[in-house]
Amino acid sequence: MPLSLLPKIIAKELTDLTPELLRARHIRLLMLDFDNTIVPYTTNVPTPEMTAWLDGMNKLEDIQLCIVSNSHKDRVPTFCREHGLACITYARKPSGKGIRECLSKFDIPAAEAALVGDQIYTDTLGANLAGVTSILVSAIDNHNFWLKARHVLELPFIFIARNRRIKI
Repeated sequence: MPLSLLPKIIAKELTDLTPELLRARHIRLLMLDFDNTIVPYTTNVPTPEMTAWLDGMNKLEDIQLCIVSNSHKDRVPTFCREHGLACITYARKPSGKGIRECLSKFDIPAAEAALVGDQIYTDTLGANLAGVTSILVSAIDNHNFWLKARHVLELPFIFIARNRRIKI
């Protein structure tokens, strides 16, 4: 796949993604980044809106969910067990290791999968390299200097993508 830092879809937050939007794009597997996409780095407790979204999406028979995280911490598998989600950790995004593992686990082709996350240099790039639909959401909380600096470096790509890609 081509090297691209431009997301195919941009959404304000994860909960903006609807089953109808995913079905319209023939997405049967939605891979989710964890930190700053579902919950901030500083907690494992999702908002009531996020919990309701996860519960609703988990009930769908035609769209599967799986968290694909670079994290090495136990908080991700613990969260997944509590919320009935499949999980791949040590994903090594933007390399395709975790994404390929997830596609294989669900036996779904890349063309019918998407990866949603808050970082262009890991989530968007990894999705694009793996041939899955890349979806960028705003980070929940850029709570430190490094996260804020990363976001500033991503702004040119976000600007270009907003003018060229699908926004919801």
